[in-house]
Amino acid sequence: MSKIPDALTIDTPNGLPNFDLAGLGGASLESMAEAGTRIIECHRVLRKGGLNIVGEVLREQGTFFEFDHYPKDDVFDEETHSQYYYHAHRPEAGEHGHFHLFIRQPGMPDGISPIAYAGEEEWPTGDQALTHLVAVAMDAYGFPIGLFATNRWVTAEAWYSAGDIIAMLDRFRIDHAFPSWPVNIWLSNLLILFRPQAEWLLRRRDEVISLWEKEHPSIDVFEDRSLAIAAYLPINVETQIKAVLAAMDD
Repeated sequence: MSKIPDALTIDTPNGLPNFDLAGLGGASLESMAEAGTRIIECHRVLRKGGLNIVGEVLREQGTFFEFDHYPKDDVFDEETHSQYYYHAHRPEAGEHGHFHLFIRQPGMPDGISPIAYAGEEEWPTGDQALTHLVAVAMDAYGFPIGLFATNRWVTAEAWYSAGDIIAMLDRFRIDHAFPSWPVNIWLSNLLILFRPQAEWLLRRRDEVISLWEKEHPSIDVFEDRSLAIAAYLPINVETQIKAVLAAMDD
């Protein structure tokens, strides 16, 4: 049986995909640069108060327990139908915890539906249907260190194709101040700054799911607990901003 390729073992010199930001349009680069400016500003104002992104989400939440959602009952924008929560359960991955970002069905573009599914698990439907966009891994200092895409069972979502989710990325926006205005601005802009990486992760996720299904035809791939993370990329905000500015100069 052939080995399913890991999310990072692909044909590039350093094992990671190369993102040709210079090939993006000027409008995309300007949006990414502006998003980078807003992200840095969020870090600046929090740092002045001795705060950070993770600390803001956990503030006044009581004892921190693995797997619990923070803040409790998640963060939801009723206008955009964007949702996120923070939790922790992967210390072996070198992270403090991670954010899971979602869009619920009413916030999706018209005409988009989950894929056909013949398994036994019930997927959320109607207005309760939601899809996972990406997860953001965080270090103990409150800085992002990675993005990753998960299997369906991890987030109990309805499964949409990568192409459909990519069409939803622009719609993620938390436009209110709970639990923290800087955190919500930061998360909303992180998807813009790292848009090429998010698109790659979603496409890679679908490739890994398809390969896994072929290798394990007797198992419902979407419920296979041995496949949790389908794609992962390390990220660095400062490095990405420098790459965007260099691409704009080119």
